Amino acid sequence: MIRFINLTAWLGTLCLCLAPFIIDTTEGKFIAMIGLWCLCLQAYQKSCYNLLLLNTIGIIGYTYALYI
Repeated sequence: MIRFINLTAWLGTLCLCLAPFIIDTTEGKFIAMIGLWCLCLQAYQKSCYNLLLLNTIGIIGYTYALYI
């Protein structure tokens, strides 16, 4: 399980490194949401509840931005 969490954390990091360059597109917002979701797994495993809250709010914000 730890290996899976580490892999998803790196995937999330990669997504959040790529997303800012295309954040004005729908795909950029989806990539950012995927990245934040992947990092939520690591934050939960390490009991970083402040990061869980921050990532969740970020996901909600990008979802909202898709529909305005």
